[in-house]
Amino acid sequence: MTKEHFDTLIVGAGLSGIGSAVHLGKRCPGQSFAILEGRARLGGTWDLFRYPGVRSDSDMYTLGYSFKPWTAGEAIADGASILQYIQDTAQEHGLLPHIRFEHRVTGAAWSSAQSLWTLTVQTGADPEPVHMTCRFLLVCSGYYNYAHGYTPAFAGQDQFAGHLVHPQDWPQDLNYRGKRVVVIGSGATAMTLVPAMAKDAAHVTMLQRSPTYVVARPRSDAIANGLRRLLPTGLAYGLTRWKNVLLGLLFFRLAKGRPEQFKEGIVKAAAAALPSHFDVGTHFNPRYKPWDQRLCLVPDGDLFAVIRSGQADVVTDTVAGFEPTGIRLGSGALLQADVVVTATGLDLLGFGGMALRVDGKTVDIAKSMSYKGMMLSGVPNMAYVIGYTNASWTLKSDLTGAFVCRVLRHMHRTGSRVCMPALPASGVLPQPWVDFSSGYIQRSLDQFPQQGSSTPWRLNQNYLHDLLDLRFRPLADGVLQFSKGAD
Repeated sequence: MTKEHFDTLIVGAGLSGIGSAVHLGKRCPGQSFAILEGRARLGGTWDLFRYPGVRSDSDMYTLGYSFKPWTAGEAIADGASILQYIQDTAQEHGLLPHIRFEHRVTGAAWSSAQSLWTLTVQTGADPEPVHMTCRFLLVCSGYYNYAHGYTPAFAGQDQFAGHLVHPQDWPQDLNYRGKRVVVIGSGATAMTLVPAMAKDAAHVTMLQRSPTYVVARPRSDAIANGLRRLLPTGLAYGLTRWKNVLLGLLFFRLAKGRPEQFKEGIVKAAAAALPSHFDVGTHFNPRYKPWDQRLCLVPDGDLFAVIRSGQADVVTDTVAGFEPTGIRLGSGALLQADVVVTATGLDLLGFGGMALRVDGKTVDIAKSMSYKGMMLSGVPNMAYVIGYTNASWTLKSDLTGAFVCRVLRHMHRTGSRVCMPALPASGVLPQPWVDFSSGYIQRSLDQFPQQGSSTPWRLNQNYLHDLLDLRFRPLADGVLQFSKGAD
């Protein structure tokens, strides 16, 4: 059977995949490409997550694409608006005919003899895979396992007489109106669910094992809305984007440089937004330093507002086990519940779970090293998108898509068929791919490449540094090797 062939194949039709396809269409107009999407719809995370209140946890002026202004009034957007933004982008740039839905890539094998990738692809419910070939492979599948989230095994959970749900598998017919709800977790998902569910539930309790840094921020950006009234849309968007990028970098540097003072400011702000009798020291005073884990954003302080109103509260304790009517805490108390939501984290899955082989040998991703946070040592003609942990995902996604186009144009211009980052025999020490203490990261280190101790193997969590490096510095850096391939 003849294999369908493309110059470039993009895996994933979410925020990263659609954005990368736009870059490819603009910057490499002569190249053929397709987007392989395992699900039946585009949008990735923003189509998958349907739990109450789902929204961005960063502003849309940086989570949005560099080439498509975000023009809605709210900077912190709900999931449906973000999904529509991605769909509009795909429509405007003529990408829909390029997307192959229900095409899940299970494996990719590189042949040096042919300078070619062969992808094994499951299509729909067909048990027989199809094969597709390409010269360059761009993986934009993010790092979430779309099959399921992460839920630890709780003692006695089968005894619980109410509803037990994970946000990733939210049942659309779940009725929690007038019910007692417990949300287990203290991350961004829990912070979103509690105020959203408190509108209809009898009461909502956020049950956390340990507290998180929580920062209130206006849902709308007054400066952005003002600039949009005075200036052309693109210029206003660009200025707002840069404002937010620079402020984000400043706050991150302050947090890392003066962690105690930064922590004190966050905790004091939380205390000011909560009732005077509220135990901020127990519930909003983390043991770790700021940005050792991601900070949680609450738009317009909505979490604090529902706590002030009495619609919600926070309990910091451990789960001893489930009982028919609720959760027995480590302290011995029983937390009554009709609905329990396990916002206990996401299960990460590197490279969409696909198996990589180079000339018949399986690539051990955990032993590979990341080049500029987007390519793998010893793996030819492949790049991947993973965003920042301290800023919006799309900032790095945009840079990666544009850099891949630079590489492809250089290869076309020089007649090169192969490009590959070559790791030196010595001098670069391996380090974990992300310096984060969050449980979902620590559980998944073996699914992602390491970073190195020095440039260009070190993962920069700095948009300005990456902008200069990926957009302006020469491709020929002595590490990224270009060749004509096998004779």
